[in-house]
Amino acid sequence: MSRAAGGPRVVVIGAGIVGCSLADELTARGWTDVTVLEQGPLPAPGGSTSHAPGLVFRTGPSKTLTAFASYTVEKFNALAADGRSCFDAVGGLEVATTPERWADLHRKAGFAASWGVRDAELVGPERCKELWPLIDETKLYGGLYTPEDGLARAVPACRAQMERARTRGARFLDRHTVTGIERDGENPGRVTAVVTDRGTFPADHVVSAAGFWGPVIGRMAGVDVPLQPLAHQYAKTRPLPALARPGDPRAEASMPILRFQDRDLYFREHVDRIGIGSYAHRPLPVDPFEVPAFDDAEEMPSSYPFTEEDFAPSWADCRWLIPALQGTEIDEGFNGVFSFTPDGMPVLGESRALRGFWLAEAVWVTHSAGVAKAVAEWMVEGRPSLDVHDCDLTRFEDAQRTPAYVAERGARQFVEVYDVIHPLQPLESPRPLRVSPFHARQQELGAVFLEGGGWERPHWYEANAPLAEGIELPGRDAWAARHWSPIAAAEARATRERVALYDMTPLRRLAVTGPGSLAFLQRMTTNNLAKRPGSVTYTLLLDEAGGIRSDLTVARLAPDRFQVGANSPADLDWLLRHAPRDVHIADITPGTCCVGVWGPLARALVQPLTRDDFSHEAFGYFKAKETAIGHVPVTAMRLSYVGELGWELYTSADLGLRLWDTLWEAGREHGAVAAGRSAFNSLRLEKGYRAWGHDMTTEHDPYEAGVGFAVRMEKGDFVGRAALEALGAPTRRLTPLLLDDPSAVVLGKEPVYVDGAPAGHVTSAAYGYTLGRCVAYAWLPVLDSGTGVHIEYFGEKVSATVADEPLFDPKMTRIRR
Repeated sequence: MSRAAGGPRVVVIGAGIVGCSLADELTARGWTDVTVLEQGPLPAPGGSTSHAPGLVFRTGPSKTLTAFASYTVEKFNALAADGRSCFDAVGGLEVATTPERWADLHRKAGFAASWGVRDAELVGPERCKELWPLIDETKLYGGLYTPEDGLARAVPACRAQMERARTRGARFLDRHTVTGIERDGENPGRVTAVVTDRGTFPADHVVSAAGFWGPVIGRMAGVDVPLQPLAHQYAKTRPLPALARPGDPRAEASMPILRFQDRDLYFREHVDRIGIGSYAHRPLPVDPFEVPAFDDAEEMPSSYPFTEEDFAPSWADCRWLIPALQGTEIDEGFNGVFSFTPDGMPVLGESRALRGFWLAEAVWVTHSAGVAKAVAEWMVEGRPSLDVHDCDLTRFEDAQRTPAYVAERGARQFVEVYDVIHPLQPLESPRPLRVSPFHARQQELGAVFLEGGGWERPHWYEANAPLAEGIELPGRDAWAARHWSPIAAAEARATRERVALYDMTPLRRLAVTGPGSLAFLQRMTTNNLAKRPGSVTYTLLLDEAGGIRSDLTVARLAPDRFQVGANSPADLDWLLRHAPRDVHIADITPGTCCVGVWGPLARALVQPLTRDDFSHEAFGYFKAKETAIGHVPVTAMRLSYVGELGWELYTSADLGLRLWDTLWEAGREHGAVAAGRSAFNSLRLEKGYRAWGHDMTTEHDPYEAGVGFAVRMEKGDFVGRAALEALGAPTRRLTPLLLDDPSAVVLGKEPVYVDGAPAGHVTSAAYGYTLGRCVAYAWLPVLDSGTGVHIEYFGEKVSATVADEPLFDPKMTRIRR
């Protein structure tokens, strides 16, 4: 698409911190025909960037966001405006006033070690007082100090990046209000121009970096932007004598930025005043279509009047922690607007509905430069160097994109900004949203539901509580015991010893049909799918660099008809982007359902219900058959994600309840139980089965991830093949670990230490009830089996040993029988 040495024509909508950073990153990569359009005046046009307090704390549960923030710190440290750095590395201090928060800061210190933030340090109350003399240290359990965090000077950083981008050819035009997005007349699925009140700008690529105006721009393009703007309170005190200090009169701060998350507050200095931000108030949603223009706003479009009544409780909390504030008052304040999504993550990527139209939305200053780098790499090189699947605009299900859902979940994300969130903690509302046909039966069995992708997912069944009696299990700490029950052990045992029914309905199912379907799937995936109908194949989706986009289970049901077991909406989007005209792809998940029947008695349960031969000789492992179970037509696949004999049985949603009832009634004589995701996760880790998005992503190739068996180089060309050919020997591996102490448990994302130094992190972990030990998989340097390592769990070093896999049934005798 390159038209000249300057590359394609790019129009970026929005000259806030994201738009300016993106222009800088694109032009640095040789795409210099870049126009940035802004409706307000430059350099402070009135969006969220113009009022951002600029706090940058790098560390959080998300590896991706931590990497974005780390790059932002690195880049802004090297930028200068008016002779000053665009980043003040005053440090960050998060304090704990409750035991729960103090424990969470230990967990966060673990995240820092996992994600490579090496300066994080847990400190006691006295050290907190040294760092922040105004604080009452008697209120504290301690704090987490990160010396390299600090204050991003957002508007100067915009100016500095504008200047660099301009020297490379970019132009920045203010006072240009976008009024439309034009499409190609012959190819309406392709963007061609941006229309403004001052002219039309032809474009090969358009990037919406419009901040909380993102839904407005999205509507012009016919692209859904799941983003909810909310107002957030920020206030400044009157001058404080305690802040008077000698030195550089331009220095805004000398103390670290401070988080008091137990009360949803943060603090920073403004020379001799304290700035206070609060998330403690009620959500204040803003309609992006009703935001006034710059010239019509009282202050700026992103600044709403301060609501003192909302701030009153927070002001009392401020004075409780910082006694020096008792002698002053709030001098000024405002409610600043910024963006939230249903899951709190940015929305990035190119729309498939309108090719060439990109989103870089819901991005805070903290992550701005990192996001811009990722999007620029995506546009210029075809992929980001980081895994961004949890930011991809395709990640939301249709039910999660409705205006009501986005508004409710966006508001909840605001409320939970500083909450201590357990990794299994389900959302409370709106629920139930998506349920399988078996939901009523699951409720009768006392299912305890968690949630994922909008689906109600049973994690265990209270009806199985009697089966847990007498099972000896180690005690769990309060954190590991959340959203867990010893009933999971009973369900895992029942699966290993008898037979269990698992609701697999939430797993995504795609129908791929048409004359070109085999050739298409062969080109898109790594394994050889040219097998007889009735064959099932485990395979991978790679990107051009050989990174794992997803793993799939592909059943060939007829010469030109395939059922694909996929992971996320992104898989459907990826396949649709590449599908030729003679291939049809449909998401059949909502209209179908699935029951997994697994355990040594699975054949005894299923065989009497069908006229077809379900013996191992007639229905082998990784085979599929269209048959009937009682009165229900099903597609049966001889697969097992738990390491036991069994089948996945698929049927239409209208027949799902009959299928469940038929299996349940037949299972009575075999001691069948309903089992949940908690047992499922334990069983799959004992077998070493990978979970895409947790254990492997685009940052990993198949060989280091331990799934090289799904690659058939001899089959011919496929996406990512050339990159795999160029690989050397792996220097890291997805490594199975067994915790040495049978009573120890970890949950995932913890740092792993080799020879006393952080060397990697845990991806997935669960207690292996069959093995009597916790199983953890971790990305580590290549280590020999038997090597001892340590996993840091809430500040404690837990010993573990590198194991050989699979840990359970290495000869696969239980599945193939």
